[in-house]
Amino acid sequence: MSLLSVKDLHIHFHTRNGLVKAVNGVNFELNKGETLGIVGESGSGKTVCCYSLLGLLPSPPARIESGSASFEGKDLLHMPEEELRDIRGNRIAMIFQDPMTSLNPYMKLGAQLIEPLTIHSDISKDEARKRAIAAMQEVGIPEPERRIDCYPHEFSGGMRQRVMIAMALVTEPDILIADEPTTALDVTVQAQILDLIKKLQDKHDIAVIFISHDLGVIAGCADKIIVMHQGDIVESGTTDEIFYKTSHDYTKKLLNAIPTSGKPAAASLDTNKGQEPFFSIDQLQTNYDIRDGSFFGNGKKEIHKAVDNVSLELVEGETLGLVGESGCGKSTIAKSIMRLVNISSGKITLDGKTISSLEGEELKRARGDFQMVFQDPYASLNPRMTVYDSLAEALNTQSNIDKSALLDRVVNLMTDVGLPAQAIRKYPHEFSGGQRQRIAIARALALQPRLLIADEPVSALDVTIQAQILDLLLKLIQKYRITMIFISHDLSVVRYLTDRTAVMYQGKIVEYGETEEIFNKPKHKYTQALLSAIPIADPDKERSRERIIFSPE
Repeated sequence: MSLLSVKDLHIHFHTRNGLVKAVNGVNFELNKGETLGIVGESGSGKTVCCYSLLGLLPSPPARIESGSASFEGKDLLHMPEEELRDIRGNRIAMIFQDPMTSLNPYMKLGAQLIEPLTIHSDISKDEARKRAIAAMQEVGIPEPERRIDCYPHEFSGGMRQRVMIAMALVTEPDILIADEPTTALDVTVQAQILDLIKKLQDKHDIAVIFISHDLGVIAGCADKIIVMHQGDIVESGTTDEIFYKTSHDYTKKLLNAIPTSGKPAAASLDTNKGQEPFFSIDQLQTNYDIRDGSFFGNGKKEIHKAVDNVSLELVEGETLGLVGESGCGKSTIAKSIMRLVNISSGKITLDGKTISSLEGEELKRARGDFQMVFQDPYASLNPRMTVYDSLAEALNTQSNIDKSALLDRVVNLMTDVGLPAQAIRKYPHEFSGGQRQRIAIARALALQPRLLIADEPVSALDVTIQAQILDLLLKLIQKYRITMIFISHDLSVVRYLTDRTAVMYQGKIVEYGETEEIFNKPKHKYTQALLSAIPIADPDKERSRERIIFSPE
C-alpha cells in the first residue's frame, strides 16, 4: 500500500478574469523512502498540486473541484482543519523555494525551529532546543549552539535553506515536499543541498516530492518523475524512462533547454587574437568599509576587499563570462564598471576613454555606451511606469527626440526582444518573468550601448525561458556587435554564451582563458569544483560521478 495516493485531482481558480484550470485530473502515488520528481515550467500546476495536500491554497479564488489524496487511509483534501493541522509540518513537511520569505525576520532561528516541536510534541522547551540544535548540526550548520540564536539575515542563502530543511525534518516527518529548494542558489550550494536531502532521506527513510522546472537538477535524486504542462500530466514513468525513452514533445523540449554544449560556431568571433583591447580593467580594487560595534558608526572599522587587483581585457564584439559563487566579487566588478560603487584604485577603459575617472555630466553622457541588465527584472523596472514609459525614459535621457520617432524606436526595441508592439502600454506586473527580462534587455539596448553587462539575468528563470533569453542575447550581440560581460554562477550557461571566461574566488581571478579550454581542461581546483557541481541531464552519469569539494589552503 502506498504512503500517499492522489487520484483525479482537479483544482480551479475562480478569478475576475474567468476560470483558470490549474490542475486537471492529476494522479500519482508515493511510497515510503521513494523520491517523486514533479517537473514543469512555471504555471504548469506542480506547486498548486502539492499545496492542496496541506491546505495551503488561497481560498478563494482556489477551489478543489474533485479528487482525493489518501495519506495512510485518510483523505487530506476533505479533512477537518484541526486534524490537518496535526499532519501539516509534523507528518508531512515542506521546504519552500525562498527561505528568506519563509523565515520570520523578527524571530531568532531557534524560536522558529522549536515552534513546530512544541506544537506537535509534548516536550519541554529545553528538550525542544536540544533537538533543534541537533537538527541544525545534522544539516551541516557550523556552531549550532551559537547560531541557533541568530536571525535569518545573518545567514547566507545556502545556510538559510539548510535551516528550512532542519525545520522541516525536526519533527521527523513521513513525507518531505521540496518546492524548488535550489532555484536561486549557486551551483555548488545547490549540489550540497541536493546531496544533503538525499542523505537525510536515506537516513530517516523519508518519502520526498521534489518540485522543479529543471530535469537536470533531479536526474540523480528522483526514482520516478511526472511531467506537468498547463495542469495536465503529459508523461510519467521511472527516471530512466523519462530521460532515455521519452515520448512526449514537451518533455523533449525541457531536456533540450538544458545547456550542454559550447557557444554555437555561427555566434562565435572569428578571432580575438592580435586585436587591440576595446575594453579593459587594470588592477581594479574595490573595498567596502565594515564597522563593528556602535549603531552610530564609531566602532572599529575593517576593510573588505570585494574586488582585489583584477585585470581583464575584451576585444570588440567579444563575450566574457564572469563566474563564481555568491560573494566572490562578480557583481561588485559590474557595479564598479557602471560607477554604481566607488572604486578604491585601478583603471577602467572603454574604447580608449577612461570611464573610471569620469564625473557628473560627463559620466551621464558616457553612460549611453555601457549599460546593465540586472538579475531581477521586477525589482529593476518601475512598477508604476508602462513599458513605453520605461523605454522612452531611457531614450530621452540622452537625446531630444520627437514623439513619432520615439514611438517607432520603442516599437523597434520591442520587436528586437521578441515582444508584441501592442504590449507597450502594459505595466511590469502584467508580464511573466521571462517577458520582464526581455523588457529589461530592451531598456539596456535603448541607447545602443557598446558594452553590455548582464548580471545573472537567467538564474531564476525556467530552463525553457532561460534558453530563450540566452538565444536572444546571442542574436542581439551579433546584430549590434555588442561587447558583453555575462555574470553567472552556472558554468553550463556561460559555456553556451561566451568566448572567454574568468573564474573568481574571494575577489580574485583564479583562472582565465578561452571558455572551451576552461570547460574541458580546468586547471584550478575551484574551477573543477564548480564544474563538478553542474547538474547533468543523464541519470547514470549523475548517480556515478563524484563531486569535487574545494578547500582553500
